[in-house]
Amino acid sequence: MTAVVGVVAAAVVGATADGRGPVTELLTRLPSGLTVAVEPMPSTRSVSIGVWVGVGARDEPHHLSGVCHVLEHLSFKGTDRRSAQDISRTVDRVGGDINAFTSKEYTAYYCRLPGRHLTDGVELLGDVITAPALRDDDLESERQVILEELAMDDDNPDDVVHRLFARQVFGRHPLGRDTAGERATVGAIDGDDVRRFHAAHYRTANTVVAVAGAVDPDEVVRQVERAFADLSEGDGRVGRTAPTGTDGDHTQPDDTEQVHLLVGGRAIPRVDPDREALDVVNHVLGGGLSSRLFDEIRERRGLAYSVFSGSAAYADAGAWSVYAGTLPEHATTVRDLIADQLDLLVRDGITDDELEIAIGFLTGSYEMGLEDSGARMARLGGMLTTMGEIRPVEAQLARWNAVTHDDVRRVLDRVYAAAPLTVTVGPGYGR
Repeated sequence: MTAVVGVVAAAVVGATADGRGPVTELLTRLPSGLTVAVEPMPSTRSVSIGVWVGVGARDEPHHLSGVCHVLEHLSFKGTDRRSAQDISRTVDRVGGDINAFTSKEYTAYYCRLPGRHLTDGVELLGDVITAPALRDDDLESERQVILEELAMDDDNPDDVVHRLFARQVFGRHPLGRDTAGERATVGAIDGDDVRRFHAAHYRTANTVVAVAGAVDPDEVVRQVERAFADLSEGDGRVGRTAPTGTDGDHTQPDDTEQVHLLVGGRAIPRVDPDREALDVVNHVLGGGLSSRLFDEIRERRGLAYSVFSGSAAYADAGAWSVYAGTLPEHATTVRDLIADQLDLLVRDGITDDELEIAIGFLTGSYEMGLEDSGARMARLGGMLTTMGEIRPVEAQLARWNAVTHDDVRRVLDRVYAAAPLTVTVGPGYGR
């Protein structure tokens, strides 16, 4: 592949997800500062295009909590050149899809279409990102949609307990706030707030355009450079501070059929050297059908339909958690069983068989997850936005394969040995 004139390009050599040969991801930094990452997939007929902006919910001032999410919604209400119907019809006309999401640390917009319609997708996303209309009238109508979305989440106790857990484990830090904001702040955001936020943070140096599929990389870069020519130059990222303390246990009474339990605590940041060992421990504890929690609480005792563990990692912090939904009369038993399994894990570590199974699951599911262009695009955009680099597939697989019992022991002592906090949503139950 040749670099496009006027840009700096670098090839990142990895391997295909099925191991059949090398693949080259082209990474290009345009003169404007915009990063473009392309992974050709000659065997597919689709192309996935994503725009990853390195600003998320943790970067909002408290009084504007939810503004990233509001901006994401408003971007699809029309641009200077297209109406909302023009946007949706452009995608529907070719059988594609377009959507976006807001996270704690970035906002992502993406489109998937047949490869022959690459130009339509690039131009459409370029228009949405660089020239959203952000009209006051659209804000008022979309505000109601977002308030309905918040109300819908409030009706789901699974969502409520995870939201409350984030608040308790990160305290008053922005990572503890709901990504979609609060009703009061969403209700107070005005059009000038949204327009100022877009102008300040949607800029070239903190934006990545990632493309994967049946494409020619040089043609992709040429099209992206044209479509995003009006994106303001500069770096729109916000200085971040790491969270410090945590809050304690929390119980929220609710008239639900089940008690929703979440047990957990603070973990490690995204690029911590022990990240892969944490993945292994999480899988052994509650990450799969063979996990200890699933086997003990669901399979052996039948005390929960849904029980699992998870972890979240951010630039400077992380969290681990165990969730279970169970009838009120079983809640104390389930909580005690979770505590027993945690104590056993910290005391004795994991077995050779559990280590082998966890590594096999993590590597195999990662490889299978890269079968389509959307997953490949998300990998490029997500890594560049959060880590500033593309880690080759083989390098990531090697990191999991290198985890040892000593690594597991270190993670158990660093993360799981501390007393966890507990959050519950539902009817009261005996202690």
